[in-house]
Amino acid sequence: MNSSAPASSSTPLERDARVVHAKDGEIRPGEIAIGVIIGRTGEFFDFFVYAIASVLVFPSYIFPFADPLTGTLYSFALFSLAFIGRPLGTLLFTWIDQHHGRGVKLTIALFLLGGSTMAIALLPSYAQVGAISIWLLGFFRLCQGIALGGSWDGLPSLLALNAPKEYRGWYGMIPQLGAPLGLMVASGLFAYFSALLTPADFLSWGWRYPFFVALAINVVALFARLRLVATPEFERLFETRDLQPSPPFETLFSQWRTILLGAFAPLASFALFHLVAVFPLSWVQLYAEADPVRFLILEAFGAGICVLAILASGFIADRVGRRAVLGVSAVLIGAYSGFAPQLLGAGQLGEAVYMVSGFILLGLSFGQSSGAVNSNFPTHYRYTGAAIVSNSAWFIGAGFAPLVALFLASKVGLWAVGLYLLSGVVCTLAALGINREWAGRAA
Repeated sequence: MNSSAPASSSTPLERDARVVHAKDGEIRPGEIAIGVIIGRTGEFFDFFVYAIASVLVFPSYIFPFADPLTGTLYSFALFSLAFIGRPLGTLLFTWIDQHHGRGVKLTIALFLLGGSTMAIALLPSYAQVGAISIWLLGFFRLCQGIALGGSWDGLPSLLALNAPKEYRGWYGMIPQLGAPLGLMVASGLFAYFSALLTPADFLSWGWRYPFFVALAINVVALFARLRLVATPEFERLFETRDLQPSPPFETLFSQWRTILLGAFAPLASFALFHLVAVFPLSWVQLYAEADPVRFLILEAFGAGICVLAILASGFIADRVGRRAVLGVSAVLIGAYSGFAPQLLGAGQLGEAVYMVSGFILLGLSFGQSSGAVNSNFPTHYRYTGAAIVSNSAWFIGAGFAPLVALFLASKVGLWAVGLYLLSGVVCTLAALGINREWAGRAA
């Protein structure tokens, strides 16, 4: 820990935000949860806007020289750059956190995230500037990943550390709600503009509007989070070292076992995440000739079901334990992998069954997949260790999932996607089996 770090990492901007918005200068406990949900929804909205455009826009707008399948594979390759950038963001913004405070770090990270997303909305096409458009898209996508790595604020840890022992499952699922909420908004916006405009107008300018929305959402998310990082609870945990950043490489070398197991434990959930949220749209767009509006509405509906399943996961975990929920849901995902991918080739009914059942399983597993090992970190390493675990799990389990799934499905068949998902299930069950410390309900 750098000795020059501020005592509480609190800036005047953070304190002003709290005074303006909090009653009597204090934040009620429930507002921590609201701030976490708003922040994560904004992050995932940016994420899904790019993911949907990778299927509906970029193959023809950025890669018109390739056939539709190859263009989509190229788009998914650029999609993966964000997951490479996340660890870089953790390194860069940990330094900013230590030297300039968490408020400065969050402000830079979220404006970088929103600005990069908005910049994509201004992207010229390949027909206008040639290969420069590809390089620009890759650069902005990498910047999104760096910003996501830097936007880690410790608020999920604040929730977990303040949660009563008997409600840790409930509080643990709260940050996860941002994913389906972000997907609902992104899918809804794309469905609206796709239905409203002709295909030519949508490809020319209509697709840009969801990207413009990102900056506004990130400004709201920024202020919602700034008002929380200066709370007495947050400052107390920082001063007692529960939320102080530790040197990333020191944390990695010292806590490699916990980080490794923490990265592999949620792989079943993270692999399923992209196999129901991103990959199906690409498959039906390429091979089923489905109406994108209908499928986007189906995605939004599935995301709503996922919200309910995430809420259920918190209720169940507080009664049987988080480890049990992770293990049982992994087994169910394994069973799902044996038959579900083939449903995408079985018409509209099959697609609906695949999506609805997949989102139910995703909600149950994803709801408890975050921070399952954070309590195993020593206090000094908990804040940075949690960030490294999150980045590693997303990189290994989700970063290349749409690319790999589409490649396997197009070259081998949809059944191969099931094998890919099954590999994540095996990793999850192995990690849960190895880490015996998770056997108790306190995990």
